[in-house]
Amino acid sequence: MINEMLKFLDQSPTAFNAIKNFTDELDANGYERLSEKEIFQIEKGHKYYVTRNGSSLIAFNVGERLDNAALKIVASHSDCPGFKVKPNALIKNGKFTRLNVEVYGGPILSTWLDRPLGLAGRIIYRENGLVKTKAVNIDEDFAIIPSVAIHMNREANNGYKNNPQVDMIPLVALGDDFDLINYLKEKTGLDVVNYDLYLSLRQKAVIYSNKQFFSSNHIDNLECAYTSFKAFLNNFEEDAINICAVFDNEEVGSLTRQGANSDFMYYTIKRVLESLNLDYPSTVARSMLVSADNAHSVHPNHEELSDPVNRPCMNQGIVIKYNANQSYTSDALSSALFTEVLKKRDVPYQYFTNRSDMRGGGTLGNISNSHVSIVSVDIGLPQLAMHSCYETAGVKDFEYMIKGLSAFYQEKIQIPE
Repeated sequence: MINEMLKFLDQSPTAFNAIKNFTDELDANGYERLSEKEIFQIEKGHKYYVTRNGSSLIAFNVGERLDNAALKIVASHSDCPGFKVKPNALIKNGKFTRLNVEVYGGPILSTWLDRPLGLAGRIIYRENGLVKTKAVNIDEDFAIIPSVAIHMNREANNGYKNNPQVDMIPLVALGDDFDLINYLKEKTGLDVVNYDLYLSLRQKAVIYSNKQFFSSNHIDNLECAYTSFKAFLNNFEEDAINICAVFDNEEVGSLTRQGANSDFMYYTIKRVLESLNLDYPSTVARSMLVSADNAHSVHPNHEELSDPVNRPCMNQGIVIKYNANQSYTSDALSSALFTEVLKKRDVPYQYFTNRSDMRGGGTLGNISNSHVSIVSVDIGLPQLAMHSCYETAGVKDFEYMIKGLSAFYQEKIQIPE
């Protein structure tokens, strides 16, 4: 099954591509597409999904017995750090044509050097007088960001800091004849008028080291998005509404109309409950959210960067993430509720905290909780090289996550007073 995920990763270099691939599978599995522009008509025993901006998704299936209904939500994100193409994107000087890009999120810049790169994202096109959108992944090597030879940059191995506007500009062509819009029109056959495009890594995902590890672009956070989606797809719980949410723009703070810090989750849940004649406050009070975003494995070359005892390792199970300052939502109650589910299915788990003298990162759990206040736990899978363009994770953990989240969607969760 992991080979299917690697294929998905290769075909999902941006949030737009990932959500398009998810919705294609939802369509194939009989989920009904809803529009935010229309009134929701929800029925027990049916399954639905809604998207926003083509880069965020909320899918849900509805149980048959909803007298004391609960929501069981797994939320992840669809975006990853990288480089977005600017408007007026071409930089020409007579000798070269380069692509003017800006940093999206927090990538490890050096990992993008000297690799064949493509273009992916979405295009805006004109058809019969209407403006339409389409996810695209142009299947060819398009550009490269060349590093400076060591003879010309003697500091290359001494902590040289790459400047995004100087060192990270991709080379597209010799001369100045290249036109980006014409290129997009040629590759898509559409009347392109605008774009949201990103550089995409052309290197394919691989499994190696006696099938212990896999490496790919966009493991953070499409591994969690994919495993939660697969666990959700065909799992109903008769007394619950199961929800799989995948938000865009987590890597830049989630403060967009399609991010976790929007009204997307709140209004979707509110409209679903109203259509089913269910009370919003009491239903939410019986509910639970799992915020799924990958975690740092202890590093083989830098074990000193991890907490002395809460240091997850690849292929040893799902990670439950804690932070005293609430960068993560896990507390003793939410962790216990979730680990009880894992114990019933013999799914291994481990804990992560930052070193007490390191700040660490955060994720979308608390952000979405500010809109839908709910018992919540933050989890992930351990990986190396987070925010590199080519990350590494464990094969067994992929299987543990699907098994563990399937159990979450199947088991009844009783929230204590």
